[in-house]
Amino acid sequence: MKIRSYALPLLLSLTALTALTGCAPLVVGGAMVGGALVATDRRTAGTQLEDEGIEVKATLRLKEQLGDRVHINANAYNRVLLLTGEVKEEADKARAEEIAARVDNVSRVVNELQYGFLSSLKSRAGDIAVKTKVLATLVDAQDLQSNAFQVVVERSEVYLMGRVTEREAHRAVELVRGIPGVAKVVKVFEILTEDELARLRPAKK
Repeated sequence: MKIRSYALPLLLSLTALTALTGCAPLVVGGAMVGGALVATDRRTAGTQLEDEGIEVKATLRLKEQLGDRVHINANAYNRVLLLTGEVKEEADKARAEEIAARVDNVSRVVNELQYGFLSSLKSRAGDIAVKTKVLATLVDAQDLQSNAFQVVVERSEVYLMGRVTEREAHRAVELVRGIPGVAKVVKVFEILTEDELARLRPAKK
């Protein structure tokens, strides 16, 4: 698949800026508002700001209460909070979900934490490379609105978030599964009907 020449440098920059937090919303062609790209998103501007607040608060509280014995990334989309990473004890997985659920504005927690050793820096660097490929693939797809998706990668497993139709969800998963280095695709979508999607689109003047 041939990637457009302008897309990949932008995505590389975006991925590098968000690598430390594990959060990488896919937004291309948007405007910079308050330090975040928010323009052509299927969430309202207010919800996007709430999601950013959820991620910051969840990350800080998890760090304060669980410390360095866990590796947890918190990513929010439309008030759904996804937890990925690793914990060494079963109690920590349950505790992390409790902490996350108490964050203001969270409607649901998707707990995808895994038991085992914490991932290495090499593994996390590999996840950044996989994420870049996924982002570029979605941008290059002619039949998808790429900024409808948020991508999280953990241990080469790709988590896809967003407000999408069944067709868009199926197509995105199909594309991502074919990317070298992707071990698994997990859907964390909010499914819209075609009518609901049409109502989200701005009216033509």
